[in-house]
Amino acid sequence: MAEKKLMQAYVYGRSVGGVVGLKHVEIPVPSPSKGEVLIKLEATSLNPSDYKAYMLRVFLRPFLARNFPLIPATDVAGEVVEVGYGVKNFKLGDKVVAILSLLVGGGLSEYGIAKECLTVSRPSQVSPAEAAGLPMAGITAHIALTQVAHLELDKTGPQKNILITAASGGVGHYAVQLAKLGNAHVTVTCGARNLNLVKNLGADEVLDYKTSEGAILKSPSGKKYDAVIHCGPPIAWSVFEPNLSEDGMVIDLTPGPSSMWTFFVKKITFSKKKLLPLIWYPKGSNNQTLEYLVELVKEGKLKTISDSKCPISEAGEAWGKIIDGHATGKVIIEH
Repeated sequence: MAEKKLMQAYVYGRSVGGVVGLKHVEIPVPSPSKGEVLIKLEATSLNPSDYKAYMLRVFLRPFLARNFPLIPATDVAGEVVEVGYGVKNFKLGDKVVAILSLLVGGGLSEYGIAKECLTVSRPSQVSPAEAAGLPMAGITAHIALTQVAHLELDKTGPQKNILITAASGGVGHYAVQLAKLGNAHVTVTCGARNLNLVKNLGADEVLDYKTSEGAILKSPSGKKYDAVIHCGPPIAWSVFEPNLSEDGMVIDLTPGPSSMWTFFVKKITFSKKKLLPLIWYPKGSNNQTLEYLVELVKEGKLKTISDSKCPISEAGEAWGKIIDGHATGKVIIEH
């Protein structure tokens, strides 16, 4: 029997968190099962959800048959090198962008397994780093704006006043650009060092979150917000509420217990102003959104802003930036 080919990877081998728990190992290259493709990775982007997935896996450890190792990261771009039974849309040599399993991961390695239904083609005009940034962050921004805030991204419909918090982050910087494809007046919050960045992405008004006006989310022009895309740490409902229009909504992308309680109270009291927690899990229908986002990048209508790009040998440093939570745009690993 031929010896199994090995690959370099960074794994969590035990229930030790943070950068300390991330270890460099050699492990066998995985084989694709039915409906899966094996991708030789060219770029990986890191998300806060990658660390949360690890914490979830630790919690579920007693109930999982295949507990460890966990290879973090799910958003990847690369080349198809093997296809499983039943794969119809991809062949060896195809350049793709994909979402790997949240619980298994695979992005911090040389090869990753993706379901065909969560894999889309990457045109040559879109670099691996640009593409790898898109999946979780870009799709989250798209869902929040189109499916929850009901903004059409073609300049049709009535104008909406939208606030995006933490607008220089991974989800936020995509949300600004996507919102400006629609008929939206966009106000954003971010740190002082990123004010020019978000202006260049299209923001109409900007707030430094450390100033008095930024802390209370007050629009410089006095506008009330039809929708708030909240990408940052918890903010009290009492801060959001006076800034909302009559039937305005807060779409919380990082909901905690307080947000869930506010959601419940607003729902049972039939309040016109509401808070909506947004939690989603990758599924096959998301590949259409990912294809749309890739096409926008190809057309120059959407940019992936990189906080940093580093080789996989510096994965620990990149992982630390995600845990810290203050990256500008996306943290990219180049293979």
